[in-house]
Amino acid sequence: MGSKKFYIVAIFTQIIYAGMSLSSKVAFATGMNTYVFLFYRQAAGSLILIPLTLLLKGKEKRPLSLKQLCHAFFISLIGITLTMNAYDVGIDYTSPTFGAAAINCIPISTFIFAVTFRMEKVNLKKASGIAKVGGMMICVGGAAILAFYKGPYLKPIISHPIFHFEESETDITTTSQKSWMLGCFILLVATMGWGIWYVFQAMFLKDYPHPVELMCTQTVMSVVQCFVVAIIVERDHSEWKLDWNVRLYAILYCGILVIGIANNAQCWVIKETGPVFPSMMMPINLVATIIGSQLFLAEGIYLGSVIGAILLVISLYSVLWGKSKELVDTPTNQDQPFSPDFLPQKESEEQDSRSQVDTL
Repeated sequence: MGSKKFYIVAIFTQIIYAGMSLSSKVAFATGMNTYVFLFYRQAAGSLILIPLTLLLKGKEKRPLSLKQLCHAFFISLIGITLTMNAYDVGIDYTSPTFGAAAINCIPISTFIFAVTFRMEKVNLKKASGIAKVGGMMICVGGAAILAFYKGPYLKPIISHPIFHFEESETDITTTSQKSWMLGCFILLVATMGWGIWYVFQAMFLKDYPHPVELMCTQTVMSVVQCFVVAIIVERDHSEWKLDWNVRLYAILYCGILVIGIANNAQCWVIKETGPVFPSMMMPINLVATIIGSQLFLAEGIYLGSVIGAILLVISLYSVLWGKSKELVDTPTNQDQPFSPDFLPQKESEEQDSRSQVDTL
């Protein structure tokens, strides 16, 4: 059960993240400003995280030093404020399905940064290393097809979606080539930002192993950061007003489920398994988003997006196979960020010590 719980939590978070893409697109389709939306969702998430963190922390004192606060501020700026703003603008220019497909590049960018910071190793003399590098090359090809090749437009199967908007707001065939290319580039920036965010969090949690408190600190800091960005971009007071409509529902969904639950779950998985494993569950996000786009938005997809998404999934599991092969070949390598069965290192060490005591 030890390894299964990581899979269950990772899959659950990806389904919630798929809902984030869909709900965000619905809010943007009604004309909501992307920067204002991000500020409100981070503020809603803070209202959930602060009492939750205080409840879980109890009376135990674990204060962050000034240096750690500065690091958390920087991680929040990179992984939440800049990355999420870029992601929201990117899916506004493209589509939720494309955004989910682009997110599949995150494991590759995570792996690149993990290698850069010596959290992962690549040996091109072994099949595992070749699979990793080959996966990265396929990922680049898939991303290029997503950006530069559209192909025929595949109409949605469902013609009567749950959420209905004007044709000009939801039909991605009306998206200009210039806007589409810009959206692709912005999503690439977001992908790189998330990759380095995973790695920085894993590095931070080595010295401060409390993922819930780290996520709460990041979220609170991001509220201030996002407010500064939003107030600079959007000065119209009417754009800041909220009513009981899909905009508010999208904010509450992202604040409660994404920030309050999924982000904490994701942070916990990163702490226990390292930064690469949770990112390998990204294809589930793509599948769930495609299904949700058909059901809720009746949004079609380009053939190029389908081909590119398939290549991204292939690249993803090429890297995953290489990682699994590496763990099988070197099961006692202590430099690996997580153990063969995706069990925490501490747990494995405790089991080894128990077996030694039983032998004695």
